[in-house]
Amino acid sequence: MPVPMERVENRILSIRGHRVILDADLAVLYGVTTGALNQAVKRNADRFPDDFMFRLTTEEGAYLKSQIVISNGWGGRRRSLPLAFTEQGVAMLSGVLNSPRAVKVNVAIMRAFVRMREVMSSDRELARRLDALEKKYAAHDVRIRGIFDAIRALMEPPKIPRRRIGY
Repeated sequence: MPVPMERVENRILSIRGHRVILDADLAVLYGVTTGALNQAVKRNADRFPDDFMFRLTTEEGAYLKSQIVISNGWGGRRRSLPLAFTEQGVAMLSGVLNSPRAVKVNVAIMRAFVRMREVMSSDRELARRLDALEKKYAAHDVRIRGIFDAIRALMEPPKIPRRRIGY
């Protein structure tokens, strides 16, 4: 059964400048408990360096709770803060969680990360083009304003000097 792309994309967050998926969200996608996922990661800790996975700080966790991104009580957590997996960490999970469902979920997650990169890249390109157009036509605004001022000056009736009466 394929995993809907929207279901995956909605779980990708931006934390510390990285796009990540939390352990509880990955567990739901993989169809395992968060504890089972974290236990598999713990057994293979050497596969998950800091740029693949990191634990949220208390402040980050509190912020996510306040945004209703994760449930109150951390989805049954008692002591630990959530783990955040980067794209590389999610890819590494495919070797740790070796099941047919894990393979399908990983493919969907990798596609979601790629799609997000493409969208962000096209947004940057669009912003760059808008900046270029704005700079190009900024000089035109000054010239057009000068043309309108000249037209207004031509539209005013000529000022004929009055004849002086008297001395």
